[in-house]
Amino acid sequence: MAAERAYDIVLFGATGFTGGLTADYLARHAPPGLRWAIAGRNPDKLATVRDRLTAIDPALAGLPLLTADATDPASLRAVAVAARVVASAVGPYIEYGEPLVAACAAAGTDYLDITGEPEFVDLMYLRHHAEAVRTGARLVHSCGFDSIPHDLGVWFTIKQLPADVPITVDGYVRAGGRFSAGTYHSVLTAFSRTAEMSRAARERRAVEPRPTDRRVRAVAGKLARSRDLPAWAVPLPTIDPQVVRRSAAARPEYGPDFRYRHFAAVRRLPTVLVAGAGLGALAGLVKVPPARRWLLGRLTSGQGPNAEQRAKSWFRVRFVGSGGDRRVVTEVAGGDPGYDETAKMLAESALCLALDDLPATAGQVTPVTAMGDALLHRLTAAGLTFRVLEEGRAPG
Repeated sequence: MAAERAYDIVLFGATGFTGGLTADYLARHAPPGLRWAIAGRNPDKLATVRDRLTAIDPALAGLPLLTADATDPASLRAVAVAARVVASAVGPYIEYGEPLVAACAAAGTDYLDITGEPEFVDLMYLRHHAEAVRTGARLVHSCGFDSIPHDLGVWFTIKQLPADVPITVDGYVRAGGRFSAGTYHSVLTAFSRTAEMSRAARERRAVEPRPTDRRVRAVAGKLARSRDLPAWAVPLPTIDPQVVRRSAAARPEYGPDFRYRHFAAVRRLPTVLVAGAGLGALAGLVKVPPARRWLLGRLTSGQGPNAEQRAKSWFRVRFVGSGGDRRVVTEVAGGDPGYDETAKMLAESALCLALDDLPATAGQVTPVTAMGDALLHRLTAAGLTFRVLEEGRAPG
């Protein structure tokens, strides 16, 4: 990456809820000498964010403010050519994200976001992966709770198992927390675009290379009482298993035959049934334009849980892996998944791309493919827990 660029990291969307938390994290944890800036469309709001950051670190009184708008490609190009890494917290990404991805791909600038929107990720691969390969840019989506705990958690798990054997991993997610307007709008947008999401996935499958000497799968499980946990295993149709599968396709360490399944762990069956009915009703309502507009208006941009509410939030992801004659149970755990920990993951990912010695990659790549052990070490040092709970022989 061009050393003469003005900034190591630019945080785009610093005036939003999660973007603001990411800026706070960088103010507290960026190493001395890091050249960073915050960007957004409203210079007055950016100045307010800088005032808050200056209260954290008085040296940030001169933090550069870059005015850029997702609807103004020229302003985004100016940000991209000035930065080595751009981290975006502006969603829903299907509505606002592509111009910045395009600018970074063209400029050879590393790009990060926290999207959990499969349609957006697939479209960005189709439209900008080849250009990013040409320029050397790394486009790394899903660098928040979607999907770093799951992507790195599986990576951590397979490292505990024998090499060169078939490997299976099941992931079980449990979490407690509240969501912000940005997450709410992204979910409703995804529910309203199921046909478009399926079409983008088909188009990507038609052109994306696959390993020819190994088998890599992410398969949907079935609702059942878990054999591994005292809970019901509920299949989760999120982006996380797709990210895990793509990491496994890119790295031979996952073995000659890799399979992943992804579940929510829910203790009581009535909770599963009520939640399923509610989501089904919501998915139907958002396809009706007046209902969708009403639902989107329930929360406005910038809203989210306060510090006291976030302090009570948590997540744990349990992984059960088997390979050869070995079985291992691991866990990734942390605090507030949607905001505090997502901000930490996005910030540490940006620092990792900007500062660490990483494998040579380019194009659209996953967090594990781009950063792997370096990001695992960073997040462990930052307080996320990656640990082995059990290990032994696989049942005969």
